[in-house]
Amino acid sequence: MLPKPHFVQSNGIRMAVYEQGHGPAVIMVHGFPELAFSWRHQISALADAGFRAIAPDMRGYGQTDGPEGVEHYAAAELIKDLEGLLDALGLERAIFVGHDWGAIVLWQMAMLRPEKIEQLIILNIPHLPRSPIDPVELMRKKFGDDFYIVNFNDSDEADKSFGRDPQHFFDVMMRKNQIARAEFDLLPPQMKAPSLLKAMARKESGGEPLLSNDERAYYVEAFSRAGFTNPINWYRNFTRNWEALEGVDQVIRIPTLFIGAIDDVIIAPEQIEAMQPLVLDLTVEMLEPCGHWTQQERPDDVNRLIIDWLSDKRS
Repeated sequence: MLPKPHFVQSNGIRMAVYEQGHGPAVIMVHGFPELAFSWRHQISALADAGFRAIAPDMRGYGQTDGPEGVEHYAAAELIKDLEGLLDALGLERAIFVGHDWGAIVLWQMAMLRPEKIEQLIILNIPHLPRSPIDPVELMRKKFGDDFYIVNFNDSDEADKSFGRDPQHFFDVMMRKNQIARAEFDLLPPQMKAPSLLKAMARKESGGEPLLSNDERAYYVEAFSRAGFTNPINWYRNFTRNWEALEGVDQVIRIPTLFIGAIDDVIIAPEQIEAMQPLVLDLTVEMLEPCGHWTQQERPDDVNRLIIDWLSDKRS
């Protein structure tokens, strides 16, 4: 399902890279709790369309090194990893694609190192302008201590809980058709702030499994080996990343395709609307029905949108 990885040195770590095809380079950056494997449907499609498709296991994930210490997972280090990957592959810049945390890192890279990004493709997470206060405290005030990002910052409870039964974790996390946006909007406020610990305590979840047994086994093996602490450490840098953006121009001038999902209930429609004045060359496509795991849930549509948009831009 994936080409065999090769390994490069980047920013002091050994990074596993999955690569296929020739042509303009497209680097795909995964989020949580994912891997380069999350782009399995895109790698071959992009290669067949005449692109050099590249997907690394990001820092702390899969077969890429995971140094100990929260500070090693700040966005500044993750951006340096991507710059080091460009250098190792002999590239000045590339087309970048990001989903979930990969999207967050690429939005920051687009502000801080825009010359490294030829075109930008973002799945699910819009460009969110810098908040006036520490984002963790903002989330605490809005959603409470049980909200998963707040909980990640308060303790290592989640690291241990997820690690005790990774198979159950992926059974609960990676599902589709769980709740439609219209249904979610009718829920009381206290039910709109997800607690992953409470979700893990349930024996059954709604919707349908997103992964086949073999695909789930791939994730389970990788996270059983590498654990959850380093991936969760990305979340423990929200405050550090927020501080680093003080005084930074928030406007993105790179040609950008945003692919959203109507039923991704983590993101509100008004957040996507608010992004648009900040991204000067923006195309927005929304998939319906579709939840958070867009490139795995609707791979054919995602591939078509990416390839058509890139072909149009390159012509």
